[in-house]
Amino acid sequence: MKIRIQRLRPEAQLPDYAHGPLEDAGLDLHAADDALLEPNVPVLVPTGLAIEVPPGCEAQVRPRSGLAAKHAIILPNSPGTIDPGYRGEVRVILLNLGRQAYQIHRGDRIAQLVVARYEAVEWEESDLSETKRGAGGFGSSGR
Repeated sequence: MKIRIQRLRPEAQLPDYAHGPLEDAGLDLHAADDALLEPNVPVLVPTGLAIEVPPGCEAQVRPRSGLAAKHAIILPNSPGTIDPGYRGEVRVILLNLGRQAYQIHRGDRIAQLVVARYEAVEWEESDLSETKRGAGGFGSSGR
């Protein structure tokens, strides 16, 4: 699938696969600016890019497991959705759950981008069919 992308800054890095498209589902997104992530303060980090997501698709912005495991850096709205109609800059909300500030440098990999198809839905209001589980929710299956 080809997706149109625009560099909003000349130094912005295009999203890329670390191991290639056959081994990675997500493309790495890179920071376009330096950012200091103080503990418990969300920061909107720009990528310097805008994308044109095709109709019937969304681009999901997801956390990088290494940043989460090693530095407690998460995306509080994960996954973030980029809709087909959006044409603004792709920015990533990062949150440092660690105890010390964490420095992001321009060019650092800060998130992953996964493009996925979706189905548009129409609601049909009616009674629901019966299932074995029924309305059992949180913790209903045991541990």
